[in-house]
Amino acid sequence: MGLTKQYLRYVASAVFGLIGSQKGNIVFVTLRGEKGRYVAVPACEHVFIWDLRKGEKILILQGLKQEVTCLCPSPDGLHLAVGYEDGSIRLFSLLSGEGNVTFNGHKAAITSLKYDQLGGRLASGSKDTDVIIWDVINESGLYRLKGHKDAVTQALFLREKNLLVSSGKDTVVKWWDLDTQHCFKTMVGHRTEVWGLVLVSEEKRLITGASDSELRAWDIAYLEEIEDLEEPEPKKIKGSPPGVQDTHEAEDGTLEVDEALEDRILTCRKAGSIMREGRDRVVNLATDRTGRMLACHGTDSVLEVFCILSKEEIQKKMDKKMKKARKKAKCVSLLFTDNQSCWTSESTRVLFSSRLNSCNGEEEDLEVRVEMTLQDEIQRVTNIKTSAKIKSFDLIHSPQGELKAVFLLQNNLVELYSLSPSAPTPQPVRTSRIALGGHRSDVRTLSFSSDNIAVLSAAADSIKIWNRSTLQCIRTMTCEYALCSFFVPGDRQVVIGTKTGKLQLYELASGALLETVDAHDGALWSMCLSPQQRGFVTGGADKSVKFWDFELVKDENSTQKRLSVQQTRTLQLDEDVLCVRYSPNEKLLAVSLLDCTVKVFYVDTLKFFLSLYGHKLPVICMDISYDGALIATGSADRNVKIWGLDFGDCHKSLFAHDDSVMYLQFVPKSHLFFTAGKDRKVKQWDADRFEHIQTLEGHHQEVWCLAVSPNGDYVVSSSHDKSLRLWERTREPLVLEDEREMQREAEYEESVAKEDQPAVPGETQGENYFTGKKTIETVKAAERIMEAIELYREETAKMKEHKAICKAAEKEVPLPTNPILMAYGNISPSAYVLEIFKGIRSSELEEALLVLPFSYIPDVLQLLEQFIGRGSDVEVLCRALLFLLRIHFGQITSNQMLVPVIEKLKETTISKVRQVRDAIGFNLAGLEYLKRECEAKSEVMFFADATSQLEQKKRKRRKREKLILTLT
Repeated sequence: MGLTKQYLRYVASAVFGLIGSQKGNIVFVTLRGEKGRYVAVPACEHVFIWDLRKGEKILILQGLKQEVTCLCPSPDGLHLAVGYEDGSIRLFSLLSGEGNVTFNGHKAAITSLKYDQLGGRLASGSKDTDVIIWDVINESGLYRLKGHKDAVTQALFLREKNLLVSSGKDTVVKWWDLDTQHCFKTMVGHRTEVWGLVLVSEEKRLITGASDSELRAWDIAYLEEIEDLEEPEPKKIKGSPPGVQDTHEAEDGTLEVDEALEDRILTCRKAGSIMREGRDRVVNLATDRTGRMLACHGTDSVLEVFCILSKEEIQKKMDKKMKKARKKAKCVSLLFTDNQSCWTSESTRVLFSSRLNSCNGEEEDLEVRVEMTLQDEIQRVTNIKTSAKIKSFDLIHSPQGELKAVFLLQNNLVELYSLSPSAPTPQPVRTSRIALGGHRSDVRTLSFSSDNIAVLSAAADSIKIWNRSTLQCIRTMTCEYALCSFFVPGDRQVVIGTKTGKLQLYELASGALLETVDAHDGALWSMCLSPQQRGFVTGGADKSVKFWDFELVKDENSTQKRLSVQQTRTLQLDEDVLCVRYSPNEKLLAVSLLDCTVKVFYVDTLKFFLSLYGHKLPVICMDISYDGALIATGSADRNVKIWGLDFGDCHKSLFAHDDSVMYLQFVPKSHLFFTAGKDRKVKQWDADRFEHIQTLEGHHQEVWCLAVSPNGDYVVSSSHDKSLRLWERTREPLVLEDEREMQREAEYEESVAKEDQPAVPGETQGENYFTGKKTIETVKAAERIMEAIELYREETAKMKEHKAICKAAEKEVPLPTNPILMAYGNISPSAYVLEIFKGIRSSELEEALLVLPFSYIPDVLQLLEQFIGRGSDVEVLCRALLFLLRIHFGQITSNQMLVPVIEKLKETTISKVRQVRDAIGFNLAGLEYLKRECEAKSEVMFFADATSQLEQKKRKRRKREKLILTLT
């Protein structure tokens, strides 16, 4: 039997041309002790760390497959939490760039991530309507909070209290008590989706942003404080007079779904609204880390910045207002004789009573009261206008008082602005911009140079030349909307075909536009260089095919000649031309038309030769093999057809993609070809055997075009996600049978994870109250536990048999050792089970035990009793034990055989946990002592440092004085 045909595997080599993708948010990160210099930006499945000062990419946090949707740095600045499209969360170390911890609990994309003040807990909100609290230190889930009926948009921890506040697209804001894990308050005062919320003024005020131009402010009062004031709470009365009703509405604009007063932890009253200038919905609402600066933006390019004033600043402002009011009141009191009430301004009400002495005209008893409004507490600072629509932003307040705002824009751009909020008229200044590493719009054409080193990418406004090995952009040139391109032989010039039908000729050395030629009246859809390399052919929407030759013409600006193009012939057709291709011997020209056919003509006489018809929709792309035997056509009908070029017969029709086939190209010197589709995939095919070889997955949006290098070792593809991806041919052989097997395994693993129905907002079917979710990893972990217990059962049975044999033989018989136990260092079977337990990730332990059948539980409980009795890994084992007791409580308590085991477990567990707690307490006390010692030493050091700094300053002053003296 002959060997199966082997191919060489192409693998993903790099992602480039992308500065930041749109789905996630940009955040400032602390690296090398510097704040405000580095930003983390989502880039498809990866996270890029950019240096804003140098405009360089300094670190890539490697993702797997899913797109990044949310980022949140830890309070200590050492870690970055990254949320993905599939609901998983990974914690990356910013020092090493490795993601060691993975949390799987959500069924849909992560929409919100927030750490608590110490960074020990992480709250994640998702499109699956749940909020999950994760223990970062123990690397496990704590609990799931269910209550929202639509996607969660934000979740925040309170610093002082063990509470959490969350908002959702279901128009409500929910308050959660984390001690009891229940929702104790639901605010239903919004009529539209709540897109964001922030806590300001020492967590005494909540500000929410919805789908209108209002930012609503709510005053938060905690129950203990209300009890201290001992004031009865006013209640709304249905039949109250309109005036009374209005005053209550102003105080409490929210309709609250609330329990009785004794069950309530806090009250929320509407304090008022701040009007935004934008008329559309709030996209992002955030404060800086100090909570002093508040900013928000809508779907446009304007960020509105507000300042939350401190108590002292508000007091100063009110004193000024009082002065003004008194002054005005004095003036007005001269005009009135009776008690009056008048308005002096929109925001200040002055009440006064004046009695005029008829004898001397002097006034007595002037009383003035000034009311404080929300506008006095939250002051508009300025607006920051960016160069394109804002997708996300982050703020940082430097110790010098400067506010830095970094933006991720819609057009693949990062901008940094700085402003001084304390200035009388703060003016935002753009201090940095990362633009070189990518195009502003989708790349529509790609080409390789003849030496495989340079890659050309062209979009709606620019052409970029990239070095394939370093992935650096080495030249950027402005152009019109590019649709097709190629390198002129010699790789010194490039030709671009544009949407307006122009040919643009550029020189690479200088980046200059040499010539623009009006080639077609409509879009110039396709170009093909002639095999003899003396000219090329173009096809456009004006129903014509034009032939061009290269020529050297005299340059007006210099003595040397420069390259130009000259039209030689025109072929007029009945339909728009979508694609043109030469046969390798330059005898035939294939032209695809809008009428779904491909017409083949003789190049020399332009006479009609063949018509290839069979596609149901127009042929968008095609290519002819190196030997001129085959032509492959890709169409919007999702099919690829392979034809013989000798008779025009269709060899095979392949259902290639789930959407339109956008690009097709043969690998040089072979009958293998690549196709790119709107279904986000790049696929490789064998045109001889009509087989699908492999799928290159990675793009997250439609793939527009691709280019295969002249030596066939590299493929570069571009997509609507703004990324360019490089794929490299390896030496690893690819066997189709193995590939199909791997594909089936991947499909099985996906189906395991998706066994429950996908989450529908508010649905109760298949609800999961634990924090984890079933994944292929948890299933494998459960299988490992089952295998370990089976091995333990077998080995204990063998040991019993061995003892009986030794007793019968009255001598020691050698016991054969299990090879698995030998691999672990000749350990006992029970120790092997413990190793397996320790090897399971902390975040997957509960879900793995949930899958475990009850028949294994008695053995597990007996082993846990042994392990805890020895005092080994008490924390992990107690977690496993308590979880098993929770989920199998009924069966365990009704099983008489397990009663003595549970009794023993009760004794050993309590004593061992107490020992661990005492050890931790002792260690904490020791650390506190060391901390005090260090602080005492550092105080001494501080004074020593201060004296040395003073001496240094004096020396510098003396030097400066000497320098001035010498100059004068």
